[in-house]
Amino acid sequence: MSQNLPPIYFYFPHIQLGVSSLPQTASSYWQWQCSQPSISPMQSGGCFWTLQTYLYLNDAGFPCQLVAEMPNEGIVVTHRDYLVDTFEPGAKLLLVCLRADVDRHPAAQLHVVQNPHQAIPRRALELWESHFIPHWPQPSIIPRDSQRGDTFENVTFLGNEVNLVPEFRSSAWYDRLTDLGLKFQKKLNHDEWHDYSSTDVILAIRSMGRENDWRGKPASKLYSAWHSGVPAILGHESAFQAERSSDLDYLEATSLEEVIAALSRLKADPQLRDRMAENGWQRAQETQPEVMVERWQDFLLNSAVPAYQEWCSMTNLQRQLFRQARRAFISMRPSIYSLRSRISSLTKKSIVG
Repeated sequence: MSQNLPPIYFYFPHIQLGVSSLPQTASSYWQWQCSQPSISPMQSGGCFWTLQTYLYLNDAGFPCQLVAEMPNEGIVVTHRDYLVDTFEPGAKLLLVCLRADVDRHPAAQLHVVQNPHQAIPRRALELWESHFIPHWPQPSIIPRDSQRGDTFENVTFLGNEVNLVPEFRSSAWYDRLTDLGLKFQKKLNHDEWHDYSSTDVILAIRSMGRENDWRGKPASKLYSAWHSGVPAILGHESAFQAERSSDLDYLEATSLEEVIAALSRLKADPQLRDRMAENGWQRAQETQPEVMVERWQDFLLNSAVPAYQEWCSMTNLQRQLFRQARRAFISMRPSIYSLRSRISSLTKKSIVG
């Protein structure tokens, strides 16, 4: 690897987060995160993405450093949660913002996104260049116990309770499951999210219907299903649909009736479950850590490094114009959204009329 690379940092302000010690390898990451009471499940995304990426790249021998304070020079990769809106990189600093499901950072020259619908190629809109890299699969996964064989009993939800839709809290839902001879297994604590040993089907639906395709969310639940050897029933989300190459990847449901129909279908067809699990093992190869490390190395070497060199070669006026263009775009967005809403409203009235 070239010795002329600029310094590459992963900014993780662990001291501000109340974290005193850090994992040293990717294999010890999940045990470490589960042992951190100061980091709530709702705040863990920054750790999962920033710290874990550093650990995998460091394990692979890629030249990078983990820092708790923002450097003045080099390429800095960090999560949007760790950046205040007013931060602006200097003349020798390229900021790579891990965007997650919130807004872009006003001054980051590059963004990495977790949903392909958030990606913006350089040729399309250089001002907001964004690169899609899949999320790391759930670390330390315990796959479904092979001794369960053809047992199909446990329908499992893994995640924060706030994401459990009302339909899955109702007595009608539990009654329908009882009729099918199934049980609803809720794993709401993050230290359980890696354990699929007793799971027979994953249920991950953020909202019923097709109105919201959740363009800022990743396909993490789908990756976990593939890596754990478990079929999945998922909602109408753009990240899932972008990954779907066949009906064996997952079953989609947009209503409670469709969920029940999918469960009935899986229960009645053990061969379908086996085919979905086998297909999942094959698809899981696409997000194995070694493959993901290669994608990150490719991005850093072939996108971030050239962008850094270009940024450093700009004049102060060019950098100032870049920042002004960003601020102007951001200030215009409410007007743009209002105009879009007005056009949509007029279009609907025209159709109705």
